Amino acid sequence: MTGTGARWLAGALIMACLLLAGPSASDGAYMAKPLSADAPEEVVPNRVMTWNICNPCKGSGQNGGRAAEIATYAPQVIGLQEACVGDVERIRDYLEYRYGLVYHVEYGSVLPSWSRCGGVPWSPGGFGQAILSAAPMTDHVNVEYPDGGSEDRGYMAVTTLVDGLRVRVFNTHLAQRRQESVRAEQTGVLAKAVARYDRTIVLGDFNAVPDASEITVMWDVAKDADPGCGPSATGTCEPTTDWRSKFDYIFLRGFDPLEQRVHLTPYSDHDLVQADLRRT
Repeated sequence: MTGTGARWLAGALIMACLLLAGPSASDGAYMAKPLSADAPEEVVPNRVMTWNICNPCKGSGQNGGRAAEIATYAPQVIGLQEACVGDVERIRDYLEYRYGLVYHVEYGSVLPSWSRCGGVPWSPGGFGQAILSAAPMTDHVNVEYPDGGSEDRGYMAVTTLVDGLRVRVFNTHLAQRRQESVRAEQTGVLAKAVARYDRTIVLGDFNAVPDASEITVMWDVAKDADPGCGPSATGTCEPTTDWRSKFDYIFLRGFDPLEQRVHLTPYSDHDLVQADLRRT
């Protein structure tokens, strides 16, 4: 058998297993969503995305549907929050074997959670953040905030390529709402790490609107990919959640935004946020 034939057979067998066994309890026999005619056939090298994929969220076809949403825009780098390791593995498999998009992955799990992620009682699934990148990633770090609030929280960071340039990419999820003082401490830790790099992309769910005092320090070190959005209460910041608040950010250092778009999705209570960038 030729190498191409072997790869095709391996891919077919993997997808057959996924369909028979189900990628997760919530996926069932998900049928591949046809992508729009203008969907990229390859990864877009200057495109990044952040998405809180919501866990737990109910409904069938979650991971297959999430993969289809990502494949519709085919970003170079994706930051996921509220991510179980097993779910990310399945999303990654769907992206490769159904849509031909191959990603490397690093995890920023902050706690083992059987209730959220399943697994066996003595080895529950990891829960937290994940970064998928079309280019290899190096220098991976995973940092838990000294105070996570009502649930452990942290940030992860990797070095990878965006638009052919080496860049430090951070991904974070801050403490839940009504924990402003905790978030202020967390952004202080994060901003200090971000400020060490001239070229940086910070992805994440900050659980705070743009003019919230606890994220002021982030505006001091970076700008949002939404060009009309800033810390002023009079800014025009596109909402990113089902309750029509902006909580999700793509902060930039060393890049300018060409375009940012927010895409509504049935697979999460957060919208999918995509930005195309240009080097400064």
